Amino acid sequence: MAATRQRKEQAIQMLFFLFAAFSIVLLALILIFLFREGLPIFKTVTPIDFIFGKFWYPTYEPPEYGIWPLIVGSLVVTFIASAIAVPLGVLSAVYISEIAPASIKEILKSVIELIAGIPSVVLGFFGMVILAPWMQETFDLPTGLNIMNASLVLALMAVPTISSISEDALYAVPNEFKEASYALGATKYETIVKVIIPAALSGISTAVILGMARAIGETMVVLMVAGGAAAIPESLFDSVRPMPASIAAEMGEAPFRSGHYHALFATGIVLFFLTLAFNLLADYISNRFKEVGSATL
Repeated sequence: MAATRQRKEQAIQMLFFLFAAFSIVLLALILIFLFREGLPIFKTVTPIDFIFGKFWYPTYEPPEYGIWPLIVGSLVVTFIASAIAVPLGVLSAVYISEIAPASIKEILKSVIELIAGIPSVVLGFFGMVILAPWMQETFDLPTGLNIMNASLVLALMAVPTISSISEDALYAVPNEFKEASYALGATKYETIVKVIIPAALSGISTAVILGMARAIGETMVVLMVAGGAAAIPESLFDSVRPMPASIAAEMGEAPFRSGHYHALFATGIVLFFLTLAFNLLADYISNRFKEVGSATL
């Protein structure tokens, strides 16, 4: 009987190992393809000129492959969206997990899950049809397709990610911490601010970084509502073209294995490293705040 159980466990472990190995191999093949198609552009332009060049004119003669406006557009839209989404996501998670009555809690969780399930193209359409005309009329703008429009829609997309992960982190705080705080005479809100949130800071910080990574990698929304101008913005109401939007908009028109084609793949490499940096930062902050939270408590 014990031998049979051991064989079953070994078979399950082997199955999990095969799935994990398949995922790693698949990701490795994607990366190999990305670098194989992107690196040839650096025979034409240096990496410094490619990353910090201020002009993106891939179809001109001679072409100019400077993606700095695309990088700035991606970062500006991401950070403004994060400035909106982080307070909403974290505070909604605190309210749902610690304050809201059971009936309201279920409604709010359902609404957040519903928002998470809305396709990005639908949110982009909402930004084009509803937000863009409203912003253009209200602020007297030449176009409503701009940084603020894209940031608002991206914030709406990032809130469910931040809220769900933060909520899980708050639920994971042991009840003993709360009971000890109440036993010392702390109020409910003092317990939330001084005990529960510090104890869950590791998970909350991870939620914030992953929400930002979701925003910087989003394609359809920024393609539809950011305006599409490959220029460094001077105000929050200027149009921009983030990197994912540029790749999606131009890849179908770029001749196969041309300089334009390779430049778009190289842009994907830069986007890959930015996303990787966000994930590494999330891991570092998670471990850092885990230590700080433990020391505080």
